[in-house]
Amino acid sequence: MGRMDQGPSTDVVDDIQGKYVQIRDEEEPQLGMFDKPLPCCGCGIGWFSLLLGFACPLMWYFASILYIGKYYHKDPRERSGLAACAIAVSVND
Repeated sequence: MGRMDQGPSTDVVDDIQGKYVQIRDEEEPQLGMFDKPLPCCGCGIGWFSLLLGFACPLMWYFASILYIGKYYHKDPRERSGLAACAIAVSVND
């Protein structure tokens, strides 16, 4: 009963600490690259532009320019939304 009051043993703590990996590792700098949420309420510029494009189609053209300019190389999670805007421009014309 006295053992439970003392907390976890040091052997268990050492085992637990060995299983965790740092998010930002010096050997692999891309590990923590996409920890931040996307801009525009977390859905990204592309999907936000697609939704706003139904009210103002110029947003589709803006996002299409970003897609052609390969903005998605900066953050690959933006690629699908920007591509959807480019498709919306081609269907709309």
